[in-house]
Amino acid sequence: MLRQGTHEIEVSTRVRGFYEITGPVTDWVRQQVIEDGLLTLHLRHTSASLLIQENADPEVRRDLERFFSRLVPDGDSIFRHTAEGEDDMPAHVRTALTAVNLSIPIVAGQLALGTWQGIYVWEHRQQPHSRRVAAHIIGE
Repeated sequence: MLRQGTHEIEVSTRVRGFYEITGPVTDWVRQQVIEDGLLTLHLRHTSASLLIQENADPEVRRDLERFFSRLVPDGDSIFRHTAEGEDDMPAHVRTALTAVNLSIPIVAGQLALGTWQGIYVWEHRQQPHSRRVAAHIIGE
């Protein structure tokens, strides 16, 4: 029988960086008792991203942050949208270059993630924010 469910995960960020949500997502998926299906995650913001990335070596995430800081620097004079500070428009560009949606298969009741994969909210702003991730699961 086809089943579905929805949920929202709130993530409090402190500064720009990666915030792993694999645990809360996995816990909620287990509670849904779906053997095979699809999980969709959607971040309800335009200045942060969702991504699946290595969760073993934190240097990978630091390297990504260094790369994006070079690619889209805060305070670049090209940007006119600075209503919330010099990191405002760079945060929007970072989001446009990444994603706010993820689809993850569920196989045998578990997320089909690789050994070193984790699910992250990537905060692109320097100030603390409360980020909301909408989750939808469908399957049997």
